[in-house]
Amino acid sequence: MPETKEIVQPEEHVPRQAVPHPHFSFAMRWANYLFFLPMVGLATIGFGCVSLLCGVWDKSGGQQHAVARMWARVLLRIALSPVKLEHAERLHEHETAVYASNHLSYYDTPVLFAKLPFQFRILAKAPLWKIPFIGWYLERSGQVSVDQSSARASVASLGRGVATLKAGMPLVVFPEGGRAWNGELQRMVSGAAWMAIKAQVPLVPLTLIGTYELLPIHVYALRPRPLKLIVGEPISTVGMTTKEADELTQRVFAVIHATYVAEHG
Repeated sequence: MPETKEIVQPEEHVPRQAVPHPHFSFAMRWANYLFFLPMVGLATIGFGCVSLLCGVWDKSGGQQHAVARMWARVLLRIALSPVKLEHAERLHEHETAVYASNHLSYYDTPVLFAKLPFQFRILAKAPLWKIPFIGWYLERSGQVSVDQSSARASVASLGRGVATLKAGMPLVVFPEGGRAWNGELQRMVSGAAWMAIKAQVPLVPLTLIGTYELLPIHVYALRPRPLKLIVGEPISTVGMTTKEADELTQRVFAVIHATYVAEHG
């Protein structure tokens, strides 16, 4: 598919230092200082403590996931940012799958926890395990750590993801590897596709709309707005080999890119 290959190689044509930060009015700045940010911090600490307590006896991670869903919904209410889920019926076509989402903001994770109607595990960078409360939750709830310190460590991390899938637990992955610095879709690595193929489960594209404007990278203030989570058609991996992981990644990129442009411009 030549048209796919054309859009899968985005160029960073705007220097990073030239990307403008959002403007906040005086009232919005003080609203963040006095309400939004303190409430987000308190909610994260409070729900984190409850989750850690549940982890003492909850070995399945189910109760901790329920706590994470409540935390996510509270954070979205604090941010005054309702989320519309589109094509929710596609989430019920398969019991286990890899869900690949674009990554725009720290608020992406709350949106996914709040709106995906099943228990799942996330694939996240190892440094997050060092953050108080967040790291403790990730460890005790069985999330999958990605160690990028070496090629061998990365392969071992993907192996843990495959084992999670084969045990029947869905995975949520950000194939870009980090938050978009300018709100545009960045290059994707093939780890999500590789795990889906290795486990022979579908790969489902997810497109987030609006979270970048809500909380961009390197900005620590919220700008409330409506958000969207759009579920793409599941892509079957039956019969594929891991040699096709790059091609599958291009297909996922094409779907998310087209959906984002159609919704966001």
